Amino acid sequence: MDDEPLYIRAAAADLVWHPLEALTLVYDRRSGITHIVVEPVPEIMEAMGDAPASAADLAERLSARFDLEGDAASLIGARLTELAALGLIERKQAHA
Repeated sequence: MDDEPLYIRAAAADLVWHPLEALTLVYDRRSGITHIVVEPVPEIMEAMGDAPASAADLAERLSARFDLEGDAASLIGARLTELAALGLIERKQAHA
């Protein structure tokens, strides 16, 4: 979709990741807040890389590593909205 939002993750230096079994702690140095996340958040953040990506882009990248079922792009889009609200990623301009 041409109007699909793009997202970019916070700089790697701004986030400290600490996996704890099924949970992952993410300390955001910019805000001083520690977030507790579960799958698929770490996988989504890793798949984002350093360039802006849409939910569809991420669904395609993640489907190469995981067996995704259903409307993966919609589910990933929902997680991206949540991550943006937490400040771990930023919403960018849509595709031109």
